[in-house]
Amino acid sequence: MIDTHAHLDALDDDPADVVARAREAGVTRILTVGTDVAGCRRALELAEAHEAVFAILGIHPHAAKEATAADVAQVRELLGHPNAVAAGETGLDWFRDYAPRDTQQRLFAAMLEVAAETRKTAVIHTRAADADTLAALEDFEGQVVLHCFSSPHLLDTALERGWYVSFAGNATFPKAVDLRLAATQVPADRILAETDAPYLAPQAVRGRRNEPAYVMQTAAALAQARGEDPRALEQQIDRNATECFGLPV
Repeated sequence: MIDTHAHLDALDDDPADVVARAREAGVTRILTVGTDVAGCRRALELAEAHEAVFAILGIHPHAAKEATAADVAQVRELLGHPNAVAAGETGLDWFRDYAPRDTQQRLFAAMLEVAAETRKTAVIHTRAADADTLAALEDFEGQVVLHCFSSPHLLDTALERGWYVSFAGNATFPKAVDLRLAATQVPADRILAETDAPYLAPQAVRGRRNEPAYVMQTAAALAQARGEDPRALEQQIDRNATECFGLPV
């Protein structure tokens, strides 16, 4: 099993301990995410230090106000590292509005250009911005992951365009019936699972700091919703991630 999206640098614990607990739980690989230039460098350091860790590098929409063209250029350069497997997370967030919307849109466009130029999968953050996210992705021809999928209105387009759909701990919440229903409609070769650690701990450990080991609980909830054997789905998700991110077999 793999955790396709975590923020190891945001956890309080020693990353080595987090990776060890994940392995004990059955999680053999972790993709850690950089959300600004400094975070991207930390992600690569973690990937170099731990054989099981790979890096997703980008500039989060929350950081759009401070991001410069030079920052985007640095991320593009860092994506040349052999342990860098995707560009992101990038996108739009109209829920928090931590950065002006036009600034977020410019950064999103720039990061999609970087993804296209480097031929990396684009990992997309979208919150309360479905229509504008789709508009930004209309001409993007690369591979897409809808990270922490929480927008059922995007599902039809995602399925039509062959995007990957990644479910996080919020899919286990009792009221998240729409997310579990969405999970039943994603083809077997396009479903992913993640923690988004340290955020969104699954229901059984809700209120705690999330960590990669807990992705097993999300996978179990997805398997139950889909009427599948949990172990079989874990292996399928691992195969999907290997294909999506070009991970070593």
